[in-house]
Amino acid sequence: MADRYAEVAEAEALLKCAEGERKLAESLNASGRHVEADHDDESAAIELTRRVSASDVGGETLAQLESSFDDLATAYPVTPPALLLPRLRRQLAYVTRLTDARKTLAEHRRLLVVGGWLSLLSATVHIDLDQQSAAVARLKTAISLAKSAEHDEIRAWCFETEAWRVLTRGDYQRAVELSKTAQGLAPAGSSAAIQAASQEGRAWARLGQPKETYAAINRVHGLVSPLARPEHPEHHYHYDPDKSVAYTATTLAWVGDKAAEGYARELISRLNPGGEVEEWPRRVASATLDLALALVVGDRLDEACHATQQAMASGRIVPSNHWRVAEVVSAVEARRLQAAKDLRDAYETMCRPAGGIAWVPRTR
Repeated sequence: MADRYAEVAEAEALLKCAEGERKLAESLNASGRHVEADHDDESAAIELTRRVSASDVGGETLAQLESSFDDLATAYPVTPPALLLPRLRRQLAYVTRLTDARKTLAEHRRLLVVGGWLSLLSATVHIDLDQQSAAVARLKTAISLAKSAEHDEIRAWCFETEAWRVLTRGDYQRAVELSKTAQGLAPAGSSAAIQAASQEGRAWARLGQPKETYAAINRVHGLVSPLARPEHPEHHYHYDPDKSVAYTATTLAWVGDKAAEGYARELISRLNPGGEVEEWPRRVASATLDLALALVVGDRLDEACHATQQAMASGRIVPSNHWRVAEVVSAVEARRLQAAKDLRDAYETMCRPAGGIAWVPRTR
């Protein structure tokens, strides 16, 4: 009987040992699975980091694109728009190709930003050439890229540029609204904010609203007064204090204020002290037009004719500004001056494309 009890006890012990080994094995297997899972998660994290960091673009390429944009924006005031446009197209084509390349998130945003700037400048050049459909398309692209990159400064410049476009088409109220939108988006005190305020003043002047016009002029002067001259004042998107003199001359001329003459002469003297137009040919031509219109306001039409002929002879009046010349021509013709025919002939020659017939824009 005792032997029977001993056999049972031994069997129970063996069972307990087997159960213990089974549990140990299960525990070891579970631990192994946990270790394997941990390794999988770690590998996935490393792979994600590798993919996010992988790039076929690179910071050097983007830096070169950004530098190219600055060069083009600096060339804008001194380069005929028809010559600048092919250079912009080449840079935009390169940006387009890079959008399909592998790049980091930071590089993707930089590409959006430089693409936005290039599209904006291209739109401005299309406006200068009076290529309206292309200008609108480029502006839409610039706004889309700026939104994606969350870049409010570019968005502000887009609205300011559209304000100028519609102003040249005679939609002055819309220009006011767009200028205000631009000011709301622009960083405080930025070049975009100042330019948009200037644009608003010009639109009010075209609407014949002196109170709002002078308020805008004063606001611009307040924004400009603390500014130092930028390192590259010729850069189209770096506000140069001399621009405020130019915009004041234009705005006062449009609102019929004789004080425009003083501002226009001051600007011409600053930009062209030796009489040789080298550094700022387009600004000098525009200021000479402002002077001509101011002289019309002062009923000094012979001098206005001379100034207008000078501006046209410079070859720097872009198609989008032909209507400004037309205003002086119409004023001179209305007074039946002897010089009116010569002025009209020169104007139509300027408006005529090579080998074509003159297209004369309507007077606004």
